Amino acid sequence: MDFLRPASWSEALAAKAAYPAAVPLLGGTDVLVELNFDLRRPEVLLDLTRVGELGEWAPAGDRLRVGAGVTYTRLITELGDRLPGLAMAARTVGSPQIRNRGTVGGNLGAASPAGDSHPPLLADDAVVEAHSVRGVRHIPITEFYQGVKRNALAPDELIAGFRVRPATGPQQFAKIGTRNAMVISVTALALSLRPEHGEVGVGFGSAAPTPRRAAAAERFLSEELTATGHWESRSALDPAVVERFGQLVAAAATPIDDVRGTAEYRRHALSVLARRTLAWAWKDYVRERKAA
Repeated sequence: MDFLRPASWSEALAAKAAYPAAVPLLGGTDVLVELNFDLRRPEVLLDLTRVGELGEWAPAGDRLRVGAGVTYTRLITELGDRLPGLAMAARTVGSPQIRNRGTVGGNLGAASPAGDSHPPLLADDAVVEAHSVRGVRHIPITEFYQGVKRNALAPDELIAGFRVRPATGPQQFAKIGTRNAMVISVTALALSLRPEHGEVGVGFGSAAPTPRRAAAAERFLSEELTATGHWESRSALDPAVVERFGQLVAAAATPIDDVRGTAEYRRHALSVLARRTLAWAWKDYVRERKAA
């Protein structure tokens, strides 16, 4: 196995162009586990830890650009007020040691259906920034996931970061696992309310071959809130609307039976998570008006 350690981003892109099969390594929380269990034996490892710009974040127009090397811990401490849904998800990732090393960039590269960062990125309509020696590509998050642990990157591309809109309304994240911490999700869901545009975002994981948005549920709830004037009134939600929202989220899933749970349980759990996160987010939305 060859080990490459570029000192700059341009060197990293040149190395990836020369060795398209090279596996990027930054936090190492997925790659090193696979190596230790002999599940993967790449010919080339591409260590990106010396590329400082991957750990930077900054405003980019109406979005935030977050480098692929920003750790989960830094997302929580530095961006928790701007990206609360993603910060909530970050808090559920592994142990403090894992959060100190792991990154959303690595989670995106692995493209596991169970990755905790995927639902909030979908709910917030993120864009993945892919670089190569050929140039830069901005990939909408809904087009990034191509199959189980497969993404839309070309062989010579590396993830430089992602772009996402800062929260303008309440966001929530919830997941179900076999225990409360350090666990792979049985299923997970993120919800984002964007009242200034009358929009709702919903993303879920571990209930389809890829992380997925619940598009029909998003349309239903956003149209219902607009038609009934709830965005302005912030009055209590109709229980029938909440129930239908949960049903539509569950209907968007195509889960399987596996060691962590059955398909039937995952659909039921998604419906419950959808109703709960909506109740929490709406309570926050009402509280915002009272505070103002």
